[in-house]
Amino acid sequence: MIGFYDYTVVLTYLSLVSAGLGIFISLHGDGHPYIGVFFLLFCGLCDAFDGKVARTKKDRTEEECKFGIQIDSLSDLVAFGVLPACIGEAVLIQSIKYPDKVVRDTGNPQDIVAPIIFFLILMLYVLVAMIRLAYFNVMEEKRQKEEGGVRKYYEGLPVTSAALIFPAIMLFQFMTPGDMTLLYFIGMAVTGCLFVSKLKVKKPTMKGILICIGIGAVEFAILLLLRFL
Repeated sequence: MIGFYDYTVVLTYLSLVSAGLGIFISLHGDGHPYIGVFFLLFCGLCDAFDGKVARTKKDRTEEECKFGIQIDSLSDLVAFGVLPACIGEAVLIQSIKYPDKVVRDTGNPQDIVAPIIFFLILMLYVLVAMIRLAYFNVMEEKRQKEEGGVRKYYEGLPVTSAALIFPAIMLFQFMTPGDMTLLYFIGMAVTGCLFVSKLKVKKPTMKGILICIGIGAVEFAILLLLRFL
């Protein structure tokens, strides 16, 4: 059987499985965006430690290292590119379906303009996430040959930031009486632009990672309480 299956890739595989489940559940029936967000948060948790776990194995072959790099980016594209887009689609489905929402399809041409724009944002978001991941892989390989060591800064906002950004946006739906569809898609557009920007982002230390995990845990707890309790 081809592939690698030791403990160094378990978290990456779990992240992809979580992303797949989140996609299917988000788009099931009338859409379940809030449930999809929980899977997105779990993907972020897996990503926070997958690299560190992989580096604990000192005798990894070159093939194992390259395989890990490839599946990490492929998993990230699904988890932080496709899944947030599917959550956005689920938000749009609910917004169109229920009459108390702002975006509704009444059959008039002007009433379908917003959904079309939203669909374009969804696709562009996935596209720039893929571009950012591919560009990072190419430049990281070049940097390793020229400099070596561990990078201190990222160029462009890392796609993994989606694991905190979109759950935070979804929290506003519970905090305000209005429809947050527009806010979600504005967030997607801005986040997508930052993915491919020249923005310099300092690579987080372990303390920074733990802070991000703490923020994610708070988002998870609040969403859980507001949605199910």
